[in-house]
Amino acid sequence: MLDFQTALSFFGVSILLGLSPGPDNLFVLMQSAIQGRKAGMLVVLGLCSGLIVHTTAIAMGLAAVFAASATAFIVMKFIGATYLLYLAYQAFRAPVSNADDSQSAVRLQARKLYLRGIVMNLTNPKVVLFFLAFLPQFVSPEKGAVALQFFQLGGIFILATLLAFGSISYFAATAGQRLRHSATAQRWMNRSASAVFAALAVRLALSQR
Repeated sequence: MLDFQTALSFFGVSILLGLSPGPDNLFVLMQSAIQGRKAGMLVVLGLCSGLIVHTTAIAMGLAAVFAASATAFIVMKFIGATYLLYLAYQAFRAPVSNADDSQSAVRLQARKLYLRGIVMNLTNPKVVLFFLAFLPQFVSPEKGAVALQFFQLGGIFILATLLAFGSISYFAATAGQRLRHSATAQRWMNRSASAVFAALAVRLALSQR
């Protein structure tokens, strides 16, 4: 069982990490700015759901097996890069719509946006390696079952991610609200999102373990 001091320290570090520039929060920022707050939060929930899978894998020891396999890492990172390129293509080809159409699209594509967040998280092998390097620093066998501590840390990290990414989504959507009423601005944001997704794809494809 984690003590309060350890849990609080881990939560603080997790918040800072969530707010630091990275693929996931950039993804949330662009989706929120282009499609609005609801779309951004659906993506955030998908990303957090992906973290549940990573937490379970860490607690069960499966992540260590994955991390030891160079082939698994390479395959996963290229799947992730391909998915990001697909998102870049979609953003580049996205039609311009008015605010009402955008809200309707969110209602119709809620499941798609949620799944997009899950896939984005699960196809990034760096998340597994990060969890393997980060979580064990706060685990102590003297405090009880290690697997339980991993689940507790994972839950705290998910909460911190939800708060940090939720804040990013809120402010990005607010900043993009006026822009979404301009066809020119929408085209600019779509092109920018496409460039960001493509850059993230290249970065992931070239990343090393």
